[in-house]
Amino acid sequence: MKNILRSFKVIIIIVSLIFINDGSLHAQDLKERVENAFVFWHGYRQTMTIHEFVSYCAPVFWYSSDEPLLNNRSGKKIMIPENFPFEKNNGSPVVYYQVKNIFTEENKEHKAFKLNKDNFDSSVIDLKFTRGLEIDFNHYYSSEAGLGKHHHDTEQSKFKVYILAKPINDTLTEYFLVLLQVTAKAHALEWYDNIYNVDIEALETSLPFTILVEEGKHASCTDVNGDGYYTPGYDVNIRKNDAWGLRDVIRSGELFTAQYQAYMSKIRKPEYKVLPPLPEDSPHRWKYVRDSVYAPDNAVYELRAMPNPVLADTDLVLKKDMTDYFERSSPHVTENTTMKSIDAWWETDQFIKSIGIMGRYNNSFGIAVSFPLLIIKNVETPLIGGWMVNRIYLQGKNLDDFGYNILITPSASRFMDPYLAAGIEVDKELKSDGTGKSYKTDFVLETGLKFRANVKFTPLKFLSSITDFWGLRVGIKNKGFKSIRELTYVIEFGAGVW
Repeated sequence: MKNILRSFKVIIIIVSLIFINDGSLHAQDLKERVENAFVFWHGYRQTMTIHEFVSYCAPVFWYSSDEPLLNNRSGKKIMIPENFPFEKNNGSPVVYYQVKNIFTEENKEHKAFKLNKDNFDSSVIDLKFTRGLEIDFNHYYSSEAGLGKHHHDTEQSKFKVYILAKPINDTLTEYFLVLLQVTAKAHALEWYDNIYNVDIEALETSLPFTILVEEGKHASCTDVNGDGYYTPGYDVNIRKNDAWGLRDVIRSGELFTAQYQAYMSKIRKPEYKVLPPLPEDSPHRWKYVRDSVYAPDNAVYELRAMPNPVLADTDLVLKKDMTDYFERSSPHVTENTTMKSIDAWWETDQFIKSIGIMGRYNNSFGIAVSFPLLIIKNVETPLIGGWMVNRIYLQGKNLDDFGYNILITPSASRFMDPYLAAGIEVDKELKSDGTGKSYKTDFVLETGLKFRANVKFTPLKFLSSITDFWGLRVGIKNKGFKSIRELTYVIEFGAGVW
């Protein structure tokens, strides 16, 4: 509910600020600051090609100076991201885009978007009938270095853009392309996503938006103010403890610690930025213009529509890598007519519904199931981050002993985390006179360590058909609230992040 109210507030405030009509210097300055921070483009054109639209929203990609594929090049000599090997090399870096979703006004699906089957770049978007777009920017590398290195590496950043229409008079409307959210993918795991939801108070947000690229492994990371540093809670403000961040040290083949630390990221230098092909009328183009020349010191990438993986032909590894980022039937054109539906679209991918199913040993064998605190939605722990989840377990000879805990853990995806669980346990016992059975209820407190791993890239990858994460929990449990009456070990093993 907190996130829903927050997102409604952000949209309302952005709309209010953009619609400021006060002619005072303060109001005008505030309007310009908002536009500079959150608006990719504004103008009076009702239609534009999809390639133009995507070009306004395209990000900067920023590399470590020690990135292996740079081959000691910098500035305009940089040639990454690369084109797919079956495509023509035009002597510049290449970024591929795919428009995943287009949301329209009611009953305007056919007016909002006109597909050009012969040349997707020339397809036309009508801003009058369109409410929002979801754009994937895919960047490809022929190889990667470090832990689990392999050939063919496609990475992705996802942008959600809201289209705001401001009527000027009966015949003239001004349109705004407003940043809502950026999701920078890391190592193909949803829990690792680096997600930034627009924060209306962060007027230092820098557009074009900056994506930091991890050294050697090429995972994407959001950089809100474009300063070249990753700051948890600022550059990522959704699922902060699970976000991968920017871990250049992984190129060495070591992780050192499960939790992100500042030393893991190297300082980015300006000459290692690769800039987007911003159109001439982009309000942000001037930031990289010197002596009337755009990007005189930096490489500028070419923006191409994402090709179909079938073009990879017999290279099955490349075809599989591309398929993970390609949607054959996109763009999906659907109605999204109310503020509630816009909010639902905005919140998509922010919450992951997950359960854990484990075998359990605590004096006897049993089973345990963990699931979101609100059943269908996970709940983050206030202030410290992490998660609170429900856990139910059955144990005993006939699984007739029952326990319920609320479990708190700092993350859902790090390979090692502590956990704390508290609740009740109901044990079935024989009556002292032997005439039947009774139930005894105790307060229980449990703490220990949870080890989990993504098995997708291990010899146990066959288990990923059930879920990517498998884990082991080792803990100590006591009974009694005022005093420790019984202290026992707990071991659980099974599927899921919890």
